[in-house]
Amino acid sequence: MQPDMNQLLRNVQKMQDAVMKLQNELANQQVEGSAGGGAVTVKCTGTMEFKAVKIKAEAADPNDIETLEDLVLMAIKDACEKAKELGQQKANQSGLSLPPGLGL
Repeated sequence: MQPDMNQLLRNVQKMQDAVMKLQNELANQQVEGSAGGGAVTVKCTGTMEFKAVKIKAEAADPNDIETLEDLVLMAIKDACEKAKELGQQKANQSGLSLPPGLGL
């Protein structure tokens, strides 16, 4: 028995439309990652387009640049993780069941 190709194509198109809608939603939402108790914050969209980095003055010790670099990196990682969580949450809410690691 042959699968109905027209039905299969309609299902693929519905899934593509749902993914596009989800990507648009995520592009319009922001998450914030932070490190050092808020000494460094990073904002990005749900599609991981970075929008802002804020560094409090007390985090900028000219004699310890390495710590500031670490804080910035940790804040970026935190924002990325939150963006991934938001994507998975939105995918689940929209009925898309994406395998782990398959980002939008």
